[in-house]
Amino acid sequence: MTHRDVVFPPGRQALYERNRYSPAIRSNGFLFVSGQVGSREDGSPEPDLTRQVRLAFSNLNAILAEAGGSFDDVIDVTVFIVDPQTRFEQIWSVVQEFWGEAPHPTVTAVGVTWLYGFDFEIKVIAKLPEADKD
Repeated sequence: MTHRDVVFPPGRQALYERNRYSPAIRSNGFLFVSGQVGSREDGSPEPDLTRQVRLAFSNLNAILAEAGGSFDDVIDVTVFIVDPQTRFEQIWSVVQEFWGEAPHPTVTAVGVTWLYGFDFEIKVIAKLPEADKD
C-alpha cells in the first residue's frame, strides 16, 4: 500500500482520527480534500445555515492553508445540499464570499436527503502552488 501524505488542519486531528478518515491527501501536486461541513470544534453541526456554510469554508480554508495553498488553487468543487430547492439561494449567496475572482473552479452541486445533521458540504481538488514549479 502506498503511504498517504495526509494533511490535518490545526487542532482537529483527533476529530478526524475518531471518525477514521483523512481530511486531505496530497498526491502528485494535487490536494484531494474530504467533504467539509460547518462543524464546530467538537464536530457538532452549526445550526444556523449561513454560519454553517461560512464555517464549512473556514474548515476547508484551514486545510488548504496547512497544505500551502488557498481557495485560489481549487480547480474542482463538489457541493452537497440538503433540500436545495429551498436552500440553494441562501447558500450560494454565502459561497460567493469565498469564491474569489473569475475564472472560477468547476462545480457540481448535488441535492441529498441527509448529511449527518448538516445542510451543506463542500469537497474540493486543488493543484498546490509548489507543484506549479515543476
